[in-house]
Amino acid sequence: MTDGNQANGASETPAETTVSGEGEAAAPDLAEALKAKSQELERLQERLLRLQAEFDNTKKRVAREKAEFLKFANEDLLLRLLPVLDNLERALASAPPDRASASLREGVEMTARLFRSTLEKVGVRPVEALGQPFDPTLHQAVAQVESPAGEENLVIEEIQKGYLLEGRVLRPAMVKVSRAIARREPAGTEESTA
Repeated sequence: MTDGNQANGASETPAETTVSGEGEAAAPDLAEALKAKSQELERLQERLLRLQAEFDNTKKRVAREKAEFLKFANEDLLLRLLPVLDNLERALASAPPDRASASLREGVEMTARLFRSTLEKVGVRPVEALGQPFDPTLHQAVAQVESPAGEENLVIEEIQKGYLLEGRVLRPAMVKVSRAIARREPAGTEESTA
């Protein structure tokens, strides 16, 4: 048995030498593999962070778009209701000031006031036009009127009110715009070219 033990002992010694020799050679391979895996882990973590940030940005963008959609979702309905308010205001402008129609006038005024208040609650505001400089983003010019005062491009009459929905033009104001009177030189003061 001692021979067997010695044989086993003798065989263990070369194996240990082989393992330790391979261990020394394998250590750099393991270190390189560990380094490669660490780099891959870092890349994957960076990618995960980028994807997470992208996802968060997408979530925020979708929430903004949804809020924007909800803000302007009723635009078509509001455009269809504005002529009703226009007609209420026309009725008030043309109502006679006599006592017989005073209660009717008061009822129409209350209805128009309630209508305006309801529109304001959903973000609809009238465009200020009269006396303001003409702004093609807010006003639609339907006529030009000569101004003896020499004022140019001022809104002098509002034909139809314009409205903004949350700061965006819902309907432009239809207006008449001033134009300065062209001054004509008398025929005798022209210079001759001869």
